[in-house]
Amino acid sequence: MDIISQLQEQVNLIAHLAFNTIGTLQRDAPPNRLSPNYPEPPAHPTEDGSNFSEQPKLMSTGLVKAAKQ
Repeated sequence: MDIISQLQEQVNLIAHLAFNTIGTLQRDAPPNRLSPNYPEPPAHPTEDGSNFSEQPKLMSTGLVKAAKQ
């Protein structure tokens, strides 16, 4: 495999990890009130609250690891 193909594969891996990380953070983020004029947003039901705090750390670690290769 030539250097350009290797670079393309690594860029694709980093893009895949970045989109998945950002998408997961958007999906699991708690609701936020945009203005005091709007009602309080409904609570976001989570399946496993303990996993939420650990997942961004694991995903960001994978992203940084891929970027350093």
